[in-house]
Amino acid sequence: MEDKKIIPFINGENETSANIVKLAVEYNYAGADELFLYNYSKIESEREEFLSTLKEVGAAIDIPFFAGMYTARFEDVKKAFYTGADKVVIKYEICPSKGIISEAVGRFGTDKIMIEIDEDLSFDKIAFPVDTLLLKHVDAGEVLARKIQDCGKTVVIRDSLLRNDLEELLKIEGVLGVSTNYYENKDLFKVKNIMKKAGIPINTFESSMPFSDFKTDDKGLIPCIVQDYRTNQVLMMAYMNEESYQMTCNTGKMTYYSRSRQKLWVKGEVSGHFQYVKELKLDCDNDTILAKVHQIGAACHTGEYSCFFKELAKRDYIDTNPLTILEEDFATITERKQNPKEGSYTNYLFTKGLDKILKKCGEEASEIIIAAKNPDAEELKYEIADFLYHMMVLMAECGLTWEDVVKELANRR
Repeated sequence: MEDKKIIPFINGENETSANIVKLAVEYNYAGADELFLYNYSKIESEREEFLSTLKEVGAAIDIPFFAGMYTARFEDVKKAFYTGADKVVIKYEICPSKGIISEAVGRFGTDKIMIEIDEDLSFDKIAFPVDTLLLKHVDAGEVLARKIQDCGKTVVIRDSLLRNDLEELLKIEGVLGVSTNYYENKDLFKVKNIMKKAGIPINTFESSMPFSDFKTDDKGLIPCIVQDYRTNQVLMMAYMNEESYQMTCNTGKMTYYSRSRQKLWVKGEVSGHFQYVKELKLDCDNDTILAKVHQIGAACHTGEYSCFFKELAKRDYIDTNPLTILEEDFATITERKQNPKEGSYTNYLFTKGLDKILKKCGEEASEIIIAAKNPDAEELKYEIADFLYHMMVLMAECGLTWEDVVKELANRR
């Protein structure tokens, strides 16, 4: 059975961009499964401003979000997806042409477009060309449950939870999740644990193994190695006991046991450098935990990002990790853009401007095509490397990063 979701919504109308991003980040860390951000203004300038805000949100959070906007034309849907949105919501009652919905579904798929409607519309009688409906202004009960079952669609209910009960809504068959603003400034992990106890399948950090199955030392402690979930960089090592492990699972924040102070400590409770859990694993001997986290600030008390910064011994080697190579090369390119170096070919391209960079990208792309026709792949790898370099120069010129590109690829899975 698919997990039910709690999806906080943020109304972007008459709200500053900074406040929207701040609230989105808070929800991201608080345990939200997804976010729904909307602004259905028909004023073009306000729509453009909201699109810019969505891009900021997409860069700041690491959970899926879907965007609700007034769609005057198909291009508006494309622009919404370009912000990094996982899905785009079209408000049925103000959509000027139902052909826009059909065109959007044809281009992006039935799973990427959602339609927002009121319950009083006979949604169970209309053949909507999407997989999921966003339903608002509902009254929980048998009538609603029957209409959701009859519509044959997955439903997300948008509700302030002032009249309806979260547990009752989530228990309705066909309801994937509830989108609400009721839990602003509240701990969503607590809410989700309550729903779990009520028998609702929902994503929590509930451990698949009891702590009693772990192999601990004579003091009941087990070492925990902590990694950055994006780069796999090792950040630190600390110890957990059963209580700290359970608190980590319950709160989504890494909590350890201090052997020197002999008490629990939440990483970041003093510095603000919290570690938000993304994944917990156990090694083959059940005696070491591996935690992948979203690290805020520095992991080390010295101010270093990782505690492992003292180099003891090293042999020269060629790093062929695609992630680190592309990131390091891109960092060098952006450094050249910010601090030009005399004689640098990269700075020559930046000085000549966008048209020159585009010309070189086109030339290198053509070279790839020619090289690919040869039986020997050696030439092809050189041409691909040349193209990737010039492409990264183009990315830097246009203000894109590898994270922007990778997020877009992730959205297409």
